[in-house]
Amino acid sequence: MKHLLVIGGCGYIGSHMVKCLLNAGYEVTVLDDLSAGHADALLGGELIVGDFGDRAVLDKAFAARRFDGVLHFASLIQVGESVADPARYYASNVAKSLTLLSAMKDHKPGPLIFSSSAAIYGEPIRSPIDEAHPRQPINPYGQTKHIVEAMLADFDRAYGLRSVSLRYFNAAGADPEARIGERHDPETHLIPLALQAILGRRAALKVFGRDYDTPDGTCIRDYIHVDDLADAHLLALDYLWRGGATTAFNLGNGEGFSVQQVLDVASATAGKAVPYVDAPRRPGDPARLVADAARAKSVLGWRPRYADLDSIIRHAWQWETRRP
Repeated sequence: MKHLLVIGGCGYIGSHMVKCLLNAGYEVTVLDDLSAGHADALLGGELIVGDFGDRAVLDKAFAARRFDGVLHFASLIQVGESVADPARYYASNVAKSLTLLSAMKDHKPGPLIFSSSAAIYGEPIRSPIDEAHPRQPINPYGQTKHIVEAMLADFDRAYGLRSVSLRYFNAAGADPEARIGERHDPETHLIPLALQAILGRRAALKVFGRDYDTPDGTCIRDYIHVDDLADAHLLALDYLWRGGATTAFNLGNGEGFSVQQVLDVASATAGKAVPYVDAPRRPGDPARLVADAARAKSVLGWRPRYADLDSIIRHAWQWETRRP
């Protein structure tokens, strides 16, 4: 039985990954400082409460157990905050990741799956975006992901530490059984914001711009169900265990949905209209961000199970109406 270390496993995507691993029969240890994650989001496994940037914590964890791989989800994720406070983002996302990679170099626990982001591409010059698209991040958050990917390539060349970077577009949805879901604080993602507005937990949603070159004038984004993301991580681990080379894959549906489509489906799912107000465009918001995930499908054999917006929003709604 393989044993895996999940860094940041109490967060949104990490907790769904833990669920996926447990369902597949793996042993799981989670390392999380609970600064953004929730201990009650774990559906099993062992929890070590600690900072993955603390070398002593890592040494103790690696010395106590033999891991067959590491999945790294711990990251600060707010683009706007990264612009206002880049020092915090470089310290957390880059410096702590370097500490993790250095510990892995010494302890050799197996390969690494890194939670990367479409933010490394910056302003798209074509759509859909494939892995060969120029990587020119336009904010510190995206730059931190870009730097870690570069470090991973260097650690493979120098030390043989193989890895896969998975570049998410827009993670969405929740466990279909509504046991776990999205619990960011503050929340910045469109689907939970819309659903929470319906429930009266927050003010009316702001729709930033209705004059884009899209069919309904609102921005188009690629939403991928969080369980489908978890499936891709498991396939990426298997790829590395079979000797696969260090590489990166885009993860997305390959079809975008507009802001207005999200509002329409959310309203239909809840049986009540999303309260919203129109607002001016936000600087730097491209009209379309859609993934070309053909490589993940061909190399990993990945097939999203919940590629439709209805399923994504239905699962998110079930979670929002039951969440703590």
